[in-house]
Amino acid sequence: MAFDKSLDKELFGETKEWETTRIRVSVFSYNDGRPKLQLSRENRNMESGDWVFSKLGRLAKEEAEAIMPLMQKALEHMK
Repeated sequence: MAFDKSLDKELFGETKEWETTRIRVSVFSYNDGRPKLQLSRENRNMESGDWVFSKLGRLAKEEAEAIMPLMQKALEHMK
C-alpha cells in the first residue's frame, strides 16, 4: 500500500524560526492511527529567500531549548 497524503492528518504543529533556519514540531496521525511526533527543518535560501527542506540532523543547544516547550505541547496531542 502506497502512502496517501490525504490520509495523513496534522493534529498539532508549531514552528520556531530563526534568521536562516526554522524547525517545525508536529504531530501526525496516518489513517486515524497512532499519533506520531515529527521534527523537520527548513533553511532559507539566501539568494531567493525561499524556505527549503533540509535534513534535521543535529540541534544546537539554543535550538533544542527553543523547541522543548513545543515538544511538550505536542505530547498533549498524542494521547
